[in-house]
Amino acid sequence: QVQLVESGGGLVQRGGSLRLSCKAAGSINIWTMGWYRQAPGKERELVAEIDRSSTPTYEDSLKGRFTISRDNAKDTVYLQMNSLQPEDTGTYYCKATHSIVKSLAYWGQGTQVTVSS
Repeated sequence: QVQLVESGGGLVQRGGSLRLSCKAAGSINIWTMGWYRQAPGKERELVAEIDRSSTPTYEDSLKGRFTISRDNAKDTVYLQMNSLQPEDTGTYYCKATHSIVKSLAYWGQGTQVTVSS
C-alpha cells in the first residue's frame, strides 16, 4: 500500500500562486503520479499526471498555469499553480497509479485550495 499525504493548500487571492506537495510513504519510482481536484457539487477531475519517465500530461485548460513535477529521491510530487482563479477552488487530491498494474491505485486525503475574488 502507498500512503500519500498532500500539503500546501490554503486561501489565496485571484492571481496568486500555490505549490502543492504530495509525499509518499515509500518509493514512487514505479508509480504514475497525478493531481486531481473536486469542486463542491462537481465530479473529481484530472488536473495533471506525470509518469515514471517524468513525462507530464495536463488537462487542456490548465496548460500554462499549472506545472507538475516529481522528485523521486524525496518520494514527492508537486503541483505549482499560478494565476489562480476562483474556479480553481476545490479539494486537490494526489493519486498514485502503478505503472504496469493500472488497476492498482491509491489516493491521498486531499488538501483544500480556496481562491478568493
